[in-house]
Amino acid sequence: MLRAAGVGAGDEVIVPAYGNVEIAEAVVLAGAVPVFADIDRASYCLDPDAVAAAVTSRTAAVAVVHRFGHPADVRRLRDVGARHGILVLEQGESDAPYDERAQRRAHAAYLSGRLGGVITPDGVEGHSYQQYVVRVPGNGRPDRDAFARAVRAKGIDCRVPVKTPVHRTPKFWRDVYLPETERAADDTLALPVDAAMSRRELQRVVSACNALGGLLQPAF
Repeated sequence: MLRAAGVGAGDEVIVPAYGNVEIAEAVVLAGAVPVFADIDRASYCLDPDAVAAAVTSRTAAVAVVHRFGHPADVRRLRDVGARHGILVLEQGESDAPYDERAQRRAHAAYLSGRLGGVITPDGVEGHSYQQYVVRVPGNGRPDRDAFARAVRAKGIDCRVPVKTPVHRTPKFWRDVYLPETERAADDTLALPVDAAMSRRELQRVVSACNALGGLLQPAF
């Protein structure tokens, strides 16, 4: 998409740092420079205000990624693009058939209505819950990681969706402060919400998480 749009040497492309490195690598392969902007706290997608603040005279495009099944605010991002004369390119996520998405939404609604001690996902219309990502409140990484270990010990499959933001990796290191990106990397945890899960399995997730209260002291 970048090459087809004429993006190349001397151009900058605004990308999210919360996620995998493929988008930033694609920008480099096109000959351009990735510029990292912060994310929206609820959606984990690019924050339109942060994108607007990152625009320079060299900005050619914005690469928008819909994260975890939560749609990005494409309307506002396109408004930013129109104001500054830059392209807005969307990177979609492959998804399951409609009936599986509907089942995941039902599972997500069940979890969100019963989980305590964690911050549940924004139930915005259009969220397909490719991943059910909660936040474990506390003082940062030790709390989330301790919580994850305890949940796994109870037989619940969970994982950290983004361990290191792209702008903190050696290849793409940038001396920029992206507070929402770094906060999300510290306290997010993906809990199972597969369409094939039974009600009993969902109840086990709720019981395991609620028993921990969502807050654990860091291990020393």
